[in-house]
Amino acid sequence: MSKIRVGLIFGGRSGEHEVSVLSANSVMSAINRDKYEVYPIGITKEGKWLPGVVPEKLIASGELQVRQLNDGQDHSIVPISNEQGQLLSSLQEQVDIFFPVMHGPYGEDGTIQGLLEIAGFPYVGGGVLASAVGMDKVVMKAVFQQAGLPVGAYLGYLRKEWESNPDLVLDQIEQQLGFPCFVKPANLGSSVGISKAHNREELVRSLNLAAEYDRKLIIEKMLIGREIECAVLGNDDPQASVVGEIVPCAEFYDYEAKYVLNDSKLIIPAELPEHLVKEVQQLAVKAFKAVDASGLGRVDFFVNTETNEVIINEINTMPGFTRISMYPKLWEASGINYEDLIDRLIQLGLERYRDKQRNRVC
Repeated sequence: MSKIRVGLIFGGRSGEHEVSVLSANSVMSAINRDKYEVYPIGITKEGKWLPGVVPEKLIASGELQVRQLNDGQDHSIVPISNEQGQLLSSLQEQVDIFFPVMHGPYGEDGTIQGLLEIAGFPYVGGGVLASAVGMDKVVMKAVFQQAGLPVGAYLGYLRKEWESNPDLVLDQIEQQLGFPCFVKPANLGSSVGISKAHNREELVRSLNLAAEYDRKLIIEKMLIGREIECAVLGNDDPQASVVGEIVPCAEFYDYEAKYVLNDSKLIIPAELPEHLVKEVQQLAVKAFKAVDASGLGRVDFFVNTETNEVIINEINTMPGFTRISMYPKLWEASGINYEDLIDRLIQLGLERYRDKQRNRVC
């Protein structure tokens, strides 16, 4: 039986470039080589596609910038055409399915999914719609509300609105949300560009910071409670994992707490009453279906410590995927190890592709 050829895409133009490289390296080291043949494809921060990049050597080099470090023979940057269509066409005979281990804009937001759809390739993870909705936190929360999911109070603004009428924006946030509140770029992940504002002065700095990363900003009312996460796996009949809890080492679970300090605690399974565990799992699956996700998704919640009210925060359609990331650890605690999880995701991608091939072409 011939091996399934997996095109592993990583890196990219987002602020989560380095996280993507680490995720890809974990996949490369764990994937079943008896069943799969891996063809790595790095994307630089400038958007250049570099086939043959091996993330392990990239990490060992000490600099997380995509270079050609394939077999130790040629360390120069590979001259690839900027026309991705030509590159994808050349991969028709080399790849059976793509695994875009991409986080943030230009990877997790539906852009690369759309490119692969046009080229006619199967791929792992959510489609264009799910990826785009899951990335845009303002649209995501609106979809969740429409689906009857419990969502915390929030406001959304365009960068232009903030820059053209800052006093109005500040007044509305103070009056409708109050302090403290969280300010985020609407289209980013891994807690990049997020800050907590305790007063008007900090709010100004937080909005300016978020505006450096995106044209759309979201401000969320602070929710007091435990940070709970649940992983979802599947296509049309998704299943929820055990539930986990994050206890941040910092004031909140920001980028530094996630990837630098490494002192935050992941408690798996979370110590919650059984009825709350079931409620979180049911809401996670409902959120997954609300955005029409497929393959994988991690849904994040707050559980009020006094009332036990469960509030959904967001869904990540391509969550961090290193061995020690929350998504794989939740499934490991649910009985699916990392290697088998990779296998299931590839099979789910192929399943979804076969299902789409049933559609009648007009």
